[in-house]
Amino acid sequence: MTDTRASSSSSVPSIAVTGATGAVGGVVARTLAAAGLPQRLLVRDAGRAPELAGASVAVTTYADRAASVAALQGVDTLLMVSAAEAVDRLDQHRAFVDAAVEAGVRHIVYTSFQGAAPDAVFTLARDHWATERHIVESGLEHTFLRDSFYLDVFPLFADEEGVIRGPAGDGRVAAVAREDVAAVAAIVLQAPSEHAGRTYTLTGSEALSLDEIAARLTTVLGRPFTFVDETLDEAYASRAAWNPEPWQADAWVSTYTSIASGEVAPVTSDVRELTGRAPLTVETLFAVR
Repeated sequence: MTDTRASSSSSVPSIAVTGATGAVGGVVARTLAAAGLPQRLLVRDAGRAPELAGASVAVTTYADRAASVAALQGVDTLLMVSAAEAVDRLDQHRAFVDAAVEAGVRHIVYTSFQGAAPDAVFTLARDHWATERHIVESGLEHTFLRDSFYLDVFPLFADEEGVIRGPAGDGRVAAVAREDVAAVAAIVLQAPSEHAGRTYTLTGSEALSLDEIAARLTTVLGRPFTFVDETLDEAYASRAAWNPEPWQADAWVSTYTSIASGEVAPVTSDVRELTGRAPLTVETLFAVR
């Protein structure tokens, strides 16, 4: 299904954006619209798609190959925001990449994860690595945005009393704001050939322990946050109340063990070099702006 209700341009969009109803894809879509670039927004629910000048809407899901092929007709460059966590996410990604190839897409910009590898401590980073390999093997031009953990979500890790708990020890994380990831993605989409074959690791400007993040959140948000280190057994037990599937429990716990391992501690200058400004910090992200 294609809905051109939001399009004010007769030109065929050469850029498609997935996740346009979300925190990263939505910012990218608004940035492209502000730059006057036509685009196609790929969404699951047309009723939730933002109304943007020069944008058309196509409805599909990553797993629906036929709908994805139809939605991607005429698209040269595709922003593929990684799918929501699911046991079959890698299968969804592979199906969507295959659909992009069939539709004639030339270049995929994919939001991956810092340290993506087949043996990554963070279990979901293994799926990101496998997705990257599938894109490379597809023959498509590609740019990988390997994001660290999102800085925005750390307050959501806390319980009602402001306690963030997990087996992170004194490990550090170079968390990045979703706004910075979106800014980089929008820049790459506007000149994809300049970034073909490149992998960017998107981090904040410093690596912080969870104790330090909790202290800074306390100051900027004006309510108490603390970090409680857990053993592996304690971590799985404290999450059992949600009755997660095994893969989900592993993902939750390995979020913290990846921090403990040092896997997400490296800081890069990629955000600054690509956007021309410093990455957002706890203070600049959560302060009233």
